[in-house]
Amino acid sequence: MSESDIRAERLKKLERLKEAGMDPYPAVSARTAAISEFLADFDVRMQRGASATLAGRVLSLRGQGGIIFADVFDGTARIQAVLQKSEMKEEDFNLFSEAVDIGDFAECTGVAFTTKRGERSIKVSAWTMLSKSLLPIPTEWYGIKDEELRLRERYLDILLNADMRAMFERKAAFWRAARDFYLARGFVEVETPVLETSPGGADARPFTTHHNALDIDVYLRISAGELWQKRLLIAGFPKVFEIGRIFRNEGQSREHLQDYTQLESYEAFSDMRAGMKFVQDLYRHIVKEVYGQYSFTIGDHRVDFAEEWPVVDFSEAIRERFGLDPHASTEEEAIQAARDAGVVFGDTPNKARAVDHLWKQIRKSIAGPAFLTGVPVFLEPLAKRSGKDESIVERFQVILAGSEMGKGYSELNDPLDQRARFEEQQRLRDEGDDEAQRLDLDYVRALEYGMPPAFGFGVSERLFAFLEDKSAHETQLFPLLRPKTGD
Repeated sequence: MSESDIRAERLKKLERLKEAGMDPYPAVSARTAAISEFLADFDVRMQRGASATLAGRVLSLRGQGGIIFADVFDGTARIQAVLQKSEMKEEDFNLFSEAVDIGDFAECTGVAFTTKRGERSIKVSAWTMLSKSLLPIPTEWYGIKDEELRLRERYLDILLNADMRAMFERKAAFWRAARDFYLARGFVEVETPVLETSPGGADARPFTTHHNALDIDVYLRISAGELWQKRLLIAGFPKVFEIGRIFRNEGQSREHLQDYTQLESYEAFSDMRAGMKFVQDLYRHIVKEVYGQYSFTIGDHRVDFAEEWPVVDFSEAIRERFGLDPHASTEEEAIQAARDAGVVFGDTPNKARAVDHLWKQIRKSIAGPAFLTGVPVFLEPLAKRSGKDESIVERFQVILAGSEMGKGYSELNDPLDQRARFEEQQRLRDEGDDEAQRLDLDYVRALEYGMPPAFGFGVSERLFAFLEDKSAHETQLFPLLRPKTGD
């Protein structure tokens, strides 16, 4: 039968329920226990013969004659419901047989009992419909094979795929572990604006929208409140963090999404070196809490978070691989080196973009976990210059399985240096680099009131996707897709 034919048959069953005086979509459930609770106390319930009312979705139906078996799932556990014509009102048994389909939500009242095969079940004495389904769900055995359909109808994929459900439970545990780590160390969780008049805190294209009440164009933020959280350090908060959604109007790939969750934190009176130990402890805490292990296979890489994390020097790696000094080279030399290495510029070519592309070719071979340091000032407008070499910044990136998996640095708190770097970024933007940062004079003014030395760090949900060895799309509950066209 086609989907439309099945829907038409189910609409008839909907009317059958109404004719029998049963509301197919009641507002209230009389459930007295979750299925997991019922099963946990099963032996006691069976001894006492105590009645209970369970509710859930019917995932399978089978039986013949005067007996029906239905598997019911409520999100906590699954149980077999057994309906026997001889043990309940005949009209109730017949209505169940005539009107209930796989996919319906039903409520069953009965007692605990064990079948001849030893399966713990509920012997049903009465039932009622909670929600009549009009469309058929795929069978659990075959599931959803089409990849796009799995993403588009993710609710069915999760319903039918226990592994997928478990992954999203792990994702919740991932963020819970991160949050607990920060709270245990005295950080205050904050919420900063999602709509901004000047997007900052990252090199990325923003989404633009219009604020009708103020009649101004605004941007969806491209970082989890970096410049706002540093204002909070100015305000006197010593430790702050935020776990929130950010939006970047850029390309999409296995690792990149346009809207995703990011963690960012700032700690006054700390720096990059102390931050490296902090981040190492954070990652080890997360993987141990969520997975109970430190070793992972991610793509072609094997990584072990418990091992010592090596340090990779940015400029040294590029000199060894491409014979280019990122500091002494001219813009033309850097661009040519990138082109010789096979880089095709999709944006406006400049020295910063060329050098960054060269590094990205190197990092693919690094399994990690490792720390990348020694990044040139022209690649990082928000980090403090190194006291030993003013051409580089006090910044590190976590490298994991050939990709960047978090970034931290000693925050730039010199307002004059910050303004000069913003002005250079604005120059690049005016020349066509739409990922360069904007001149944010309001933030520079805040810095002029004085910000303590601080360590800042950010990591996105990409880390979770890598730990799962899956694409970023696959690990989002409801990833953005183009609307379906046609029927």
